[in-house]
Amino acid sequence: MTVTLFITFITAAAAVSGLLTEAIKKAYTNAGRKYSANVIALINAAVIGGLGMAAVYMLLGIPWTVNNIICIAIMIVIVWIGSMVGYDKIIQLLKQVQETKAAAAAERGADNGNEDQ
Repeated sequence: MTVTLFITFITAAAAVSGLLTEAIKKAYTNAGRKYSANVIALINAAVIGGLGMAAVYMLLGIPWTVNNIICIAIMIVIVWIGSMVGYDKIIQLLKQVQETKAAAAAERGADNGNEDQ
C-alpha cells in the first residue's frame, strides 16, 4: 500500500463518513430521538473506513499482511477523527470524556466509602 493511496482513501472516507453522520443526525432529529454524534461517527468510520479499506485491498489485489491489517485499524481511527472535525463535535467529545472521568471517580469514591471526595 502506498502512502498516496492511504491519504486518498482517508480523504474520501472522511468526507463520506462526515456526510453520512450529518444525514443520520438529521434523521434522528426529525424522528425526535436522542443520539450521540460521536458514537454515530465512530460506527460510520468503522463501516466506511474498515470495510471500505478491506474492499480496496481486495479490488487492487493488495495482500493481507500484518502491516495492512494494522492500516485498517488506523484507518478507522483516522476516518472517525476526520468525520468529527468541527468545533461542536470536538467540544462534545471533550465534555463526554470529562463526564465519564467524573462518573468513574465518583463511582470509585462511593466504592471506598468516600462519597464526599
